[in-house]
Amino acid sequence: MRREPIPAAPGRPLVRAGAACAPYAAFAAFGIFWGAWGAALPALRTQAGVGDGQLGTALLFVGLGALPTMALTGRVVDRWGLRVASWLLAALAGAGLLITAGGDGMVLLVVGMLVVGAASGAADVAINSLAGRAEHATAKPLLTRSHGLFSAGVVVASLLTGALLGAGLSLVAAFAGVAVVMCALAVTVLRTSASLQLSAGPGEVGSRQGHRAPGSGAAAVPRGTHGLTGLLRRIGPTFPLFVVGLVAALGYAIENAHQSWGAVMLTDGFAASPQLAAAAPAAFAATAALARLSLAPLSLSHPTAVLVCGGALATAGTAVLATAPSVAVALVGLVLAALGTATLFPTLLSRSLRDTDPAQHGRATSTVASTAYLGFLLGPAYVGLLAERSDLRGAMLGVAALGLVLTLAAAPISAWAARRT
Repeated sequence: MRREPIPAAPGRPLVRAGAACAPYAAFAAFGIFWGAWGAALPALRTQAGVGDGQLGTALLFVGLGALPTMALTGRVVDRWGLRVASWLLAALAGAGLLITAGGDGMVLLVVGMLVVGAASGAADVAINSLAGRAEHATAKPLLTRSHGLFSAGVVVASLLTGALLGAGLSLVAAFAGVAVVMCALAVTVLRTSASLQLSAGPGEVGSRQGHRAPGSGAAAVPRGTHGLTGLLRRIGPTFPLFVVGLVAALGYAIENAHQSWGAVMLTDGFAASPQLAAAAPAAFAATAALARLSLAPLSLSHPTAVLVCGGALATAGTAVLATAPSVAVALVGLVLAALGTATLFPTLLSRSLRDTDPAQHGRATSTVASTAYLGFLLGPAYVGLLAERSDLRGAMLGVAALGLVLTLAAAPISAWAARRT
């Protein structure tokens, strides 16, 4: 396998050895929140006095709250620095306390979901910007490893929160504990991110010879550029990042389709018990964590291979799940799909940010992450619509088709975007 050269990042700052702790702590805190959140949803539904349909409707407002803040947070990070990530993680912890303490009835539940979504979307962009800056500064695969710690945090927090709630701990008390841990990690982020602050001052943006930063205007388009590429370049300097976000949205759609429907697939297709059905999302998340932590170096050294193999594994695993004759084979399909999707988004984002000016990382991350998040929102709905027309197995074949498109598009589009951002 040919090792792809890693371009030297312009203006790489001198950083302390502990700087890598900042994205690790940030993603661990983010994973802890969402692991606890998933385990607490049944108790939250009971506390609010709503049914499954109303809870499903309320959950849509998490996405509605997240999208606007995801689009805007990048500029805030570029303007105020990476310390913003620590404050946004603390805000997310507070949002969890708010909804668990006051989510009584449908109206207050929806308001709480909007607040959680807004805080989560902002924190998502901020911590990805932090990891991207750290990767730029250290030349280590910190984006993929950080996402691995997120998955690990989800697994640990989900199991621990479920156990505490099962032992009789109140919902508010459980999230108070989550908030304490998250705030401690946020303080770590605040202290260790100092050496990662802007490696290029605002006056230096776009000043380096041969470097084009997003938002640098018409000067970023070389004279004499014609044809389709020239047209796309003139649409806007962030257009390549938007296209990468669309490709990443396919990966997120596949990932959340499995996370949301895996247990249902085992229940409906094989009459699995609730305990056995719960193994589906747990196996998916645990596999994703291991894949991200172990395969992280490849996201920098061999991004093309990671994207092609990841898309192929996601496609194959989904097809295995859709046609599985038994629970064991279905779980194998889920594990394969998790291996495939685990490194797709961090690799796409890392490749897109390689030649992006560090002072513009926040805006670039906002463009990719907010566009990709559409796939996370629409993936489960896509499965539901297909299942209504055929069945859940047919719907999973539809998800496999998304994986095939991703396999064909991810590597060439990300390479094209990296040359033009």
